[in-house]
Amino acid sequence: MRILVDTNILFSALLFPRSKPAQAPLHAAEHHEIVLCDRNITELRDILQRKAPKYLPDAEVLLAEMSYELIPAIDHAEKLIRDAKDQPILNAAIISDVDIILTGDKDFLSLEMEHPKCMTAAQFFESESLEG
Repeated sequence: MRILVDTNILFSALLFPRSKPAQAPLHAAEHHEIVLCDRNITELRDILQRKAPKYLPDAEVLLAEMSYELIPAIDHAEKLIRDAKDQPILNAAIISDVDIILTGDKDFLSLEMEHPKCMTAAQFFESESLEG
């Protein structure tokens, strides 16, 4: 499966390394293909700069060591999600044939899409245990 890891999951993973949002990308990287959108990486750096600058070096190490496919944000498409900042990320996920968007963002989680499926870290672990 191809799993896009959203900014808020990466942010939580850096600040709370023992949390489910931190464990989910590790599990996904081990068993699936990780996909990151260039917009997520830019957002992560911006948020860390504003809210937790001491974690910026950790973010750079994570991005350097994590194995992932980098996909470009895609700006032109119909509006499918409430937050306009999320639309290019959603477009990129759809066009890049991502199976799951791993997120804590309510705008993504409220989408009733089958592909890509949007889920929290907890939902992801639950689905993984069901698949065995």
